Amino acid sequence: MDKELLAMLVCPLCQGKLKYDRQRGELKCHFDGLAYPIRDDIPVMLEEEARVMDVDEKLHKRAGPGDAQPGAAS
Repeated sequence: MDKELLAMLVCPLCQGKLKYDRQRGELKCHFDGLAYPIRDDIPVMLEEEARVMDVDEKLHKRAGPGDAQPGAAS
C-alpha cells in the first residue's frame, strides 16, 4: 500500500484517521469500529463494504495464545 495514499485517506463516516492492518489487508477506523477492505491495492471506502470489528479489536486489544483472559482461572 502506498504510504502517500494512506496519509491522505480518512474514514468516510467520521473523517478520522485510519490504521493500516497489513496482515488483514484493511484500513481500520477504531472510532467507528469499521474495517475497510483493500482489494488489488485499492482501498474500498464504502460503508456497506466495511467489516464491523469486534469489541476487543476495536479497543486495540490482541490476546495471544498464552495471555490470560480476565476472570479466567490459572
